[in-house]
Amino acid sequence: MMACEDVTYYHFNHTPLYGWEKNDTLVYDIPPLKEPGKYREYISMRISESYPFKSVFLIIEQYTYPGKRVTRDTLSYNLVNAKGERTGKGISYYQYNYLLREKDFRRGDSLHITIRHDMKREILPGINDIGFKLSPKH
Repeated sequence: MMACEDVTYYHFNHTPLYGWEKNDTLVYDIPPLKEPGKYREYISMRISESYPFKSVFLIIEQYTYPGKRVTRDTLSYNLVNAKGERTGKGISYYQYNYLLREKDFRRGDSLHITIRHDMKREILPGINDIGFKLSPKH
């Protein structure tokens, strides 16, 4: 018997086939929450074998309304282990899922999240999708 996870929001944004431009910001808008409490936020990525680096740096900004509380993070996610093997699940495309944080929200809070990469290349090949997931912590 499998337990299913309670998910409030889970959405992927696609990046262009030619590559994700540094100034191309991905946006996620989460409608007002129906239940207050502690939630887990996750970042998901789908990356192809053509991605040329061992990690990725992301800038994540989160605006919580009402009140416009702002959280900004610059995070590094490792995509390979010490042996140089990809740690994501998949064959030619790999999916990675990372816990971003646990955070308390009030009933009626809504979120506006933006994500962009902070790599040295202006156009980043091989990243196909970036997802944001919000789940209540039970």
